[in-house]
Amino acid sequence: MGVIRAFKRNFSDLFKKLFKKQNARIGIYGPPNAGKTTLANRIVRDWTGDAMGSVSHIAHETRRARRREGVTINTNGSSITLDIIDTPGLATKIDFHEFMEQGMDEAESKRRAKEATEGVIEAVKWLENLDGVILVMDATEDPFTQVNVTVIGNMEARSLPLLIVANKVDLAEASPSTIRDAFPQHPMVSISALEGKNIETFYEELAKRFG
Repeated sequence: MGVIRAFKRNFSDLFKKLFKKQNARIGIYGPPNAGKTTLANRIVRDWTGDAMGSVSHIAHETRRARRREGVTINTNGSSITLDIIDTPGLATKIDFHEFMEQGMDEAESKRRAKEATEGVIEAVKWLENLDGVILVMDATEDPFTQVNVTVIGNMEARSLPLLIVANKVDLAEASPSTIRDAFPQHPMVSISALEGKNIETFYEELAKRFG
């Protein structure tokens, strides 16, 4: 009988390991300087005390995807554990001259442009392995870009959850309603990732959308 009990216990443990529910993998996407890493840092810092990566006013500061596993968010009586993937800014063209305009020499500019291009390719590949996307848009800019339309179209084709974030609402020229009107078929939250404005509503939407 002891052997049978031990077998049942071991089988039960193995079954739980084999069928343990994985954390939802959520990618943070958007164009360069929309505030993706600022938002990733906000999420990770609020719930773990750490940071995800450095930010800069120079486009393409994030040139490799970064993953933080097991971020548990507790909000409005519910809890959700996510793997957060902060992706490089998506762009249709990356010109090394843009980096030279920021004071970098030609060699450094070309290196950064090459890394940024590779980062875009990596970000696109990540779309194959995600359970949902947070699409960050700069609320001070026109939302009708090829990047935004492409990401939204990809998520719709895969029937994967998508949450649009209208970021930088702390700026006077921000117009989150323009983004809402542009993509009314998807939920949207207006926030300032930098200042934390409306961040609780964002977490509630995260739990609702990806829980």
